[in-house]
Amino acid sequence: MGFRLGLAQCCHPSDGDVVALVEKWACRASDAGVDFLVFPESLMTPFELSDADFAEAAQAIDGPFCTAMDALAAKYGVWMAYTVNERSYVPASSDAPSGVSRPYNTAVIVGSDGVKRAVYRKVHLFDTDFVRESDKVTLGSELVVPVQAPFGSIGVAICYDLRFPELARVAASAGCQVLVYASAWVDGPRKVDQWRTLLAARAIENEMYVAGLSRCDRGFGQARRDYAGNSCVFGPLGEEVASARGIEEELLLADIDLAALDAARMAMPVLDHRRVDLY
Repeated sequence: MGFRLGLAQCCHPSDGDVVALVEKWACRASDAGVDFLVFPESLMTPFELSDADFAEAAQAIDGPFCTAMDALAAKYGVWMAYTVNERSYVPASSDAPSGVSRPYNTAVIVGSDGVKRAVYRKVHLFDTDFVRESDKVTLGSELVVPVQAPFGSIGVAICYDLRFPELARVAASAGCQVLVYASAWVDGPRKVDQWRTLLAARAIENEMYVAGLSRCDRGFGQARRDYAGNSCVFGPLGEEVASARGIEEELLLADIDLAALDAARMAMPVLDHRRVDLY
């Protein structure tokens, strides 16, 4: 028993037409027999916009962008995960102008019938020495809840969430078989090594399939930011199942074997051996 996962490693479109971009990849995925197609973080709106422009561009979860995405999933008959600059009503700061809010960084899973199955709002915000995501994004308050698709139990987290193993463990404990991190992983010293190591670790420690999908833009926006690409998929024993060719745009395909996952968990039932009485 298994299915085909598709990761659309892509750049933000130069003309800003994200709907056309998604349709191009959805068409390719359908032709390739993909069951579940995933798009990277910051799909709807580039994070590099000013705080005010980013907030102004946000839409409701049932707004025109999500409506178009859901329609494309139904048109091409694929399950899809995409990311949204979702409108919220949390003030950007105490002195923010009236009506200004910090949106959510949100991932949506939609079925092949165009019906939303899950909405996840990023719970770990990327506040570092060069960027503060919390200055323009509102913190989510609920963990990933796996969705039971006809082909398996799937979940989607977002980028920086990868550095927090607790999130993946909760998803695995809830029955998740394939967890995908939709990302805009910023490139830099050892960042690709960390990316691959963390993805493999999440797979090994939870004995599930773990995939990482990153944007691959180079010199993007005013900050001239490079994104890492190097999307990849690891199996329940930490084996590499599929890997993108560096930073080129491509549809990465991975055939997921759920029997292998079941065998790994039966041979070494890590999840059953947790000392929940102690931690």
